[in-house]
Amino acid sequence: MDNQELNTNVQTNVTPETPVVPNAAATLPGDVPVTPAAETPALPGDNAALPGDTTPTLPGDAPEQALPGDNAQELDLSNAAAGTGTATRAAGLTGMVTFDYNNTPITDIVNSIILDSIDKGVSDIHMDPFEEGIKIRIRIDGLLHDYSIVPLYVKRNLVTRIKIISGMNITESRIPQDGAIRTTINDQPIDIRVSVLPTNMGEKVVMRIMDYTMSAQGIDHIDFSDFNIQKVHRMMELPNGIILVTGATGSGKSTTVYSILQALNTEETNIITVEDPVEMNIEGINQVMVQSEIGLTFASVLRSILRQDPDIIMVGEIRDDETARIAVRAAITGHLVLSTIHTNNALNTIERLTDMSVERYLLGSALSGVISQKLARRLCPKCKKLRPTTEYEKNMFKKALNKDVNEIYDAVGCDECSKGYRGRIGIHEVLLLNQKVRDAITANVPKKELREAVYGASETRTMLEDGLEKCLAGETSFDEIVKLIDLDDDLGSDTQLGLQDQLDAANLNDSDEEKAEKEKFDKDKAAEQEEKKEEVKAEPTPVTPVTPPTPVVEEKKEVTPVAPVATPVAPAEPAKPVEPAKPVEEPKTTAQEITDAANSTPDFLKNSPLFNTTVTPAPAAPTTPVTPVTPVTPAAPANDMASVLNQASSTLTNEANVTAPITF
Repeated sequence: MDNQELNTNVQTNVTPETPVVPNAAATLPGDVPVTPAAETPALPGDNAALPGDTTPTLPGDAPEQALPGDNAQELDLSNAAAGTGTATRAAGLTGMVTFDYNNTPITDIVNSIILDSIDKGVSDIHMDPFEEGIKIRIRIDGLLHDYSIVPLYVKRNLVTRIKIISGMNITESRIPQDGAIRTTINDQPIDIRVSVLPTNMGEKVVMRIMDYTMSAQGIDHIDFSDFNIQKVHRMMELPNGIILVTGATGSGKSTTVYSILQALNTEETNIITVEDPVEMNIEGINQVMVQSEIGLTFASVLRSILRQDPDIIMVGEIRDDETARIAVRAAITGHLVLSTIHTNNALNTIERLTDMSVERYLLGSALSGVISQKLARRLCPKCKKLRPTTEYEKNMFKKALNKDVNEIYDAVGCDECSKGYRGRIGIHEVLLLNQKVRDAITANVPKKELREAVYGASETRTMLEDGLEKCLAGETSFDEIVKLIDLDDDLGSDTQLGLQDQLDAANLNDSDEEKAEKEKFDKDKAAEQEEKKEEVKAEPTPVTPVTPPTPVVEEKKEVTPVAPVATPVAPAEPAKPVEPAKPVEEPKTTAQEITDAANSTPDFLKNSPLFNTTVTPAPAAPTTPVTPVTPVTPAAPANDMASVLNQASSTLTNEANVTAPITF
């Protein structure tokens, strides 16, 4: 059976309840049909939506059995999909999604993944490479879920398609790249941030879907409590100062900032923003995107913005000391500054700014308010139910809210949610600075006193208090608040209500049956230990008498003395007297001895044929009739060397007679 027949069998076994991805053939920017090598070239109208043309199948309900002769690669992928397709999904997703990769263009497959993710409320799409292809996971309400398995032979085409529509370099796969997808499909704006990271298994792709529907609704629709929204409106009415929105990555800071900007965007104000990158285009606001590679940084843009006569300045993020100092000075000079920073709560925000070399006297006068926030999963309104509170939960509500709570809402789970949750809700902490807090910042008081000024005199509700209030209202669960907030930091270390105690007491990950079984096991184990203690008391163990040790008799052995051996020593001979050394007489050579030595012939010369052989004179050279040639004088015989030596000897003798005698 070939791949096409296998894909056909998978599609024919899908139940009629399989959800069809709407408008799967919608186009994105840069859509050019990118098909596998074995496919025919795209023709006009190939991207038109046909009934069931790009409908993804859901084999998770009934995994198909492998047949003899099936392709090995397809079989492994189907097994992987069947093994992970039993997890609970949101918005009706009950299994892994598969596509007909042999008959569907890769452009339609990418569009289907993006549109299906948007319909399910997905915030991030992860494409993780592995040995057999790519695993696609989607993040819903903060948790990742397996979505699909892409086979190895489609891996490169899928990544290339995403690079094309996001404006990346498709020929570069060795370095990280960033891109964006901006378009409108079905009158719905789509803004997706794409990041590609090279790994040892290939390129990993992450697409973040930006949802601006909450920002468009306004500041009053992003889950602020009545107490906190009043403080936010008072911040927005201030003529100058800094308003900071804090939280971790993905906690909704940008949504809050854009909501405030839209409320402040009036005809009488000049608003300029500096962002990296510009996430949402707002009419009537001047937005500048940072480009660090050409020197266009937050600090350099802020200096230029101050010359543009702004009323309100928005800084996308305070990342370094220089940006923080310029933002503070801009607030002091009469501007309202909005920005974000990565901290957990209002108290940590003040400490972070002082660590960034911002003078305390400037920070105390410039800082106007801090909005800290986190996101918790929202309870499904259709399946949530009331349950009685535990003793620990009662103590928690009493300590934090001073309320006696007997029932709270908890998650159940249904076909329209994910484990009892659908969507997320904001948990906020809003600090509006008063004069006491400003004085505490300027005076550099200890952290304990600063905490009392922030959460006491300023009437600031902590995230724990805001979260528990929303838990009482049935918007989220107690378990979500405990996992989200550091209880030791909010309640103090002396309250005995630590996070670990809360996790142990609540048994967050156990079902009702598991909790009952665990309690029964603990009771049985405790009863068994008590029975063992009673048995030990009733039947004492007899003590066995200890036998004294047998004394050890040491045997004495007689040691035979060894006779000493005396060796006679010979007497030393007397030393002989040392005779004095005689002086060495140097031989003296006279002039006559030198003369005799010169006249004598050495023995090696006497036996040499040079003395006994007469040199034959060379024949005379022929004469020419023009110029007579002088005949060559024959060489002297060897015996004439004696006369030469005698002459040299006489010369030495004469010199010896003149000079003093030579001695050696």
